[in-house]
Amino acid sequence: MRKLPVLILVGLAACGTPQEQCLNRATRETRTLEAMLATVEGNLARGYAWEEYQDTITHWEVCGYDTITKPNGKEIARPRMCLDDDVITRQRRVAIDPAAERRKAEGLRAKIAAIRPQMQANIAACRATYPE
Repeated sequence: MRKLPVLILVGLAACGTPQEQCLNRATRETRTLEAMLATVEGNLARGYAWEEYQDTITHWEVCGYDTITKPNGKEIARPRMCLDDDVITRQRRVAIDPAAERRKAEGLRAKIAAIRPQMQANIAACRATYPE
């Protein structure tokens, strides 16, 4: 019973301080846009993009056991095999339109620049509201 408060405190600490949570919310959109920009710039540098797709792979697996009784009375458990499907995610290269990718990158840069002042104000508000 004494460990419960310690576990609760450890769990709460893993979530971050109120200031960290506030800063996370304040910068979430900018971080998302910057990640998108990094992807577009990577596509331009490589000359192609990566596309994810799902692929199904079928394989045999043990799905149970059959019990066989031999003439001498000894019982043997023999595995029963069944086909099972797994869905995996793969990547493949896809062609890009460099001009469209450049326009996309410029649009993302403009959007980041447009929301940066509000993000800075939100960060300052977080630090004022939740000083450490």
